[in-house]
Amino acid sequence: MLKLAPAAAAMIGDGFLEVSDQQTAQVARRLLDSGVGNPRPRLMPAVEDVTVVVPARNNRDGLERLLSAVRGHPVIIVDDGSDAPIDSSTFSTCGSRVTVLRHDVARGPAAARNAGMRAATTEFVAFLDSDVVPRAGWLEVMLGHFSDPSVALVAPRIVALDIESNDLARYEHSRSSLDLGPREAQIRARSAVSYVPSAAMLARRRVLLDEGGFDETMHVAEDVDLCWRLEEAGWRLRYEPAAQVAHDHRVTFMQWFSRKMFYGTGAAPLGERHASAVAPLNVSPWTFAAAALLATLTKWGIFGALVAMGTTVLRLRRTFVELDQPTRVAAIYAAKGFWAGLWQLASAACRHYWPVTLLAMIFSSRIRQITIALAIGEGLADWWKHKESGGLDPVRYVAYKRLDDIAYGAGLWRGAVRARSVEALKPTFGG
Repeated sequence: MLKLAPAAAAMIGDGFLEVSDQQTAQVARRLLDSGVGNPRPRLMPAVEDVTVVVPARNNRDGLERLLSAVRGHPVIIVDDGSDAPIDSSTFSTCGSRVTVLRHDVARGPAAARNAGMRAATTEFVAFLDSDVVPRAGWLEVMLGHFSDPSVALVAPRIVALDIESNDLARYEHSRSSLDLGPREAQIRARSAVSYVPSAAMLARRRVLLDEGGFDETMHVAEDVDLCWRLEEAGWRLRYEPAAQVAHDHRVTFMQWFSRKMFYGTGAAPLGERHASAVAPLNVSPWTFAAAALLATLTKWGIFGALVAMGTTVLRLRRTFVELDQPTRVAAIYAAKGFWAGLWQLASAACRHYWPVTLLAMIFSSRIRQITIALAIGEGLADWWKHKESGGLDPVRYVAYKRLDDIAYGAGLWRGAVRARSVEALKPTFGG
């Protein structure tokens, strides 16, 4: 809960706060860092201060499509071991000044991005993968955020390039792992937007150089690692969905399924570097206790769940004691927290911990019934939350959602076994 002094509250007026001096700047920083407020910058750096860096390997058609969309910007393509070397003269008519760097042996996208960043000379670098197409205004919308000197990185919303060619395309249009939704946010570990994908992002070049850039030993989740290292170093990161970049999603089943597994393997290296932030499940012990007791479907279990919820209300009431009707406010937030906790537990049971859930289902008919209900209920709730015009019907959506979860979970466990580490599998229980 954020508390503002009367003088600070008076600055906000009709819901907007204009930064004009040190005092308003301090209040604005508090609002932004707490997530209560969002910035509306009026100034921005020049677009000429941006170099586009593109890591590429064997995707000439995608490169041509991308370069057509970024006409006028200096572009550095890092050819990461393509079978046929990329020649800059091929793109002489694209309308951009194109430089090609070559890695004779593929070193991974992190190394390619770092090489392009080091070769750039502008203040900002925009990382774009060769399978994306920026939409009009994408750069200008993001550049404004750098009027705040504490912002190191800004990322756009990544939407689907193909939205209806088949069922997978429609599912990815609604539920892509790269699409972080329509709400702007500060990027912070354990928040609604805890990281942004490196398929498209804009950053201060000097900050990334000083912080070591992307970790070249990581071939997956290197973007998550970068976001969390920048946050730990005290920098601010922003997610700006008004800027959009379209991504050519994989929409053939085997490519799609293997990619989801690949994403799952990234949790293990993240667990070694950021154990406190990578936990697949983070709920309060009271919510966990209430859910576990409720799952027994017994009178004493239901009674125990009500006691746990009542305890949560009493604990929250102390926080809201200065407000009108603190008990009512505490009850509302306890109910919201319980629902969010149930959502996390259901999602984790079907996604991160599905091998354990499957084993339990074999030996317990009650767990089998509860799990089937959770799998259907969580899938339908997810469909309702993410449904798009022209998207999948709920039956097919839930089927693909469960396959999505199986693939990611399989990758998660495979990565943990390979790393011989359980850090990416350990749940945490907040206060």
